[in-house]
Amino acid sequence: MQIVEVLAPVLGARCLVLVAEDGSCAVVDAGAGVADRVDGLVRERGWRPQAVLATHGHLDHTWDAGVLAARWEVPVLLHVADAYRLADPFGSLGVLGRGVAGAASDATSPLGQALTAAGVDPDGYVEPVRVEPFGGSAGAMSGRSEDVTLELGGLRVVARHAPGHTQGSTLYLLDDEGRGEGPVTVAITGDVLFAGSVGRTDLPGGDEVAMGRTLREVVAALPSGAAVLPGHGPTSDVAGELARNPYLRRV
Repeated sequence: MQIVEVLAPVLGARCLVLVAEDGSCAVVDAGAGVADRVDGLVRERGWRPQAVLATHGHLDHTWDAGVLAARWEVPVLLHVADAYRLADPFGSLGVLGRGVAGAASDATSPLGQALTAAGVDPDGYVEPVRVEPFGGSAGAMSGRSEDVTLELGGLRVVARHAPGHTQGSTLYLLDDEGRGEGPVTVAITGDVLFAGSVGRTDLPGGDEVAMGRTLREVVAALPSGAAVLPGHGPTSDVAGELARNPYLRRV
């Protein structure tokens, strides 16, 4: 299995292309401005897209999801509890979202300038036509639920509910071969876990209690040797986070 990283030029989310031995691939967190680069990479290497995944529904992780899904005629997959965000990406962020929307449409703001420099249309967020939510109920905030194994051609990805940052935040777990048969060696954590920190819980749909439960019951239970690929910032590993991350040490 290969994992290829493409950093979104706007808002800096980590987009990952997961590639199985047979060329099946899936994209995780298609942020603002990654569509052309990721699409070009996929076509150049002859990979076969199966789906676009989102670790959660915040727009910095889903901005180009609809674009890629439409080009490839594949679904967007995310936990059912965050599916509503795709229909109203700015509104689902509350006051912050209104501020982001205003800044995006203002060509003189730092965000507006970044969008222009990256060739990203400030009004270009496209709601995916085909969304396939997985997981439990839309209001789920209960911490770890049953794993969902996503069968994506020759690629198998385990989706594990990890609420707190948002209701539907999800870890995507992989083994070395990408077949879902061996021990977890890679944890794609989105905005649940960062190197030395965790995701904020003060935005609409965030929950500090649920985040604490997720850290105790989901994150701390991961194999210590697993690599951590967060939604932003440096990569890490579970052992290092258990030893040094102050939020994990206190749970």
